[in-house]
Amino acid sequence: MFGRFFSSLLLLICGATLGYFWAQSQELHSAFYLVLGGLVGAMLWWFWDAIRGLRVVYWLRYGNLAEVPSTFGLWGTVVDRTRRLLRERERTIKASEQRLKDFLSAIQASPNGVVLLDENLQIEWCNQTAAYQLGIEPERDIAQRIGNLVRDPIFSAYMTSSDVVESIVIEGRGKNPKMPLRISIQRHPYGEGKQLLITRDVTVVEQAEAMRRDFVANVSHEIRTPLTVLAGFVETLQTLKLSPQEQDNYLALMATQAQRMQSLVDDLLTLSRLEGSPIPGFTSHIALSQLMDTCQIESQQLSKLLFQDKIAQVIVFETDPKILDYLVLGEQRELQSALSNLVSNAIRYTPQGGRIEVHAFISTDGNLNLQVKDTGPGILPEHLPRLTERFYRVDRSRSRESGGTGLGLAIVKHVMQRHGCQLQIASIAGQGSCFNLIFPPARWKQVATP
Repeated sequence: MFGRFFSSLLLLICGATLGYFWAQSQELHSAFYLVLGGLVGAMLWWFWDAIRGLRVVYWLRYGNLAEVPSTFGLWGTVVDRTRRLLRERERTIKASEQRLKDFLSAIQASPNGVVLLDENLQIEWCNQTAAYQLGIEPERDIAQRIGNLVRDPIFSAYMTSSDVVESIVIEGRGKNPKMPLRISIQRHPYGEGKQLLITRDVTVVEQAEAMRRDFVANVSHEIRTPLTVLAGFVETLQTLKLSPQEQDNYLALMATQAQRMQSLVDDLLTLSRLEGSPIPGFTSHIALSQLMDTCQIESQQLSKLLFQDKIAQVIVFETDPKILDYLVLGEQRELQSALSNLVSNAIRYTPQGGRIEVHAFISTDGNLNLQVKDTGPGILPEHLPRLTERFYRVDRSRSRESGGTGLGLAIVKHVMQRHGCQLQIASIAGQGSCFNLIFPPARWKQVATP
């Protein structure tokens, strides 16, 4: 500021001095030219200062803000201060942009879908999750009305409703024939008439709820049938006078139904224990020979019981002599239950005179295989993927006649999954079935010989 004052004063004095000396040399009135020279000096200074100011104004309007014009004095201070303000503003803008990018990246990584709508329900932004779930193309559909893209009647009614508390569930656009996509949508008003849509994939939740309802219905149905029979026999015994032989027959039938309910409860408890217990380690084990011998004894007893010592099935247990001393690593009770369930199923579904073969061998890929083959009626291909579901039966009437609970294969599947093993099922209708328990090398070992 002082430089600006002294520079203007200097030019004023210089102009006045030059005017005075020029008037003296021309013998003119010196006072007039003294003032005139001062005015000319002042005008020159103001002209020079205006040029400097115009340069700064031009730089601010059209110039490259990164290239600062060289100047000094008041305009130099203005330029320097402006440059500092611009740098601070640029840093603030970059920081805001980075925060916005981080915020959008976080929303983009969210497992839930997010859609931003303006006051006209036009899409302003959406993440990839919402785009997949609602069938939106983020680049193409920006500024499009959401109602033109999602034409579900439930969604249309929801967007026009004043109630924004409750969420809705619609079918998603990312359709999979084997697993239809179900989307939950919740809207939240914000700003001036704008709305935020939160989408969530609830397919697994709805499937779990459906499985729970089916499970409760199946358990109720399985228990209600024997209870009805028991209640009928009890009422008969209470109201009618029966002979000792008739009473014995009724009591035998009641014992059968009670045993059926007991088997169902035992299987349910087994499934509950499998789902709630930790993964089996590698410290416990059962000898392969013991596993096969126990199943062989149980199978012979079950076959005689079912067919009442008539012509029963031919049941063959074969173990490769090289692996007789092998140990299967895992929970003994669970492994015994898995193989026993497969063998008992084969016995129940194989007719009299049929053949059941149980083989233990090491396959070429180094896995231990416990294979159960039968010559039963076989299973159609469309039933194979659902055999391990709880209470799933190919023929319900036939399954109940054989005494099954519908939980055997579900137990086998859980046992094998908990041990990191596999259950393979192959069947041809009219020719029989083959169930194979596959244990990887980590789940079996050979006993070290002394």
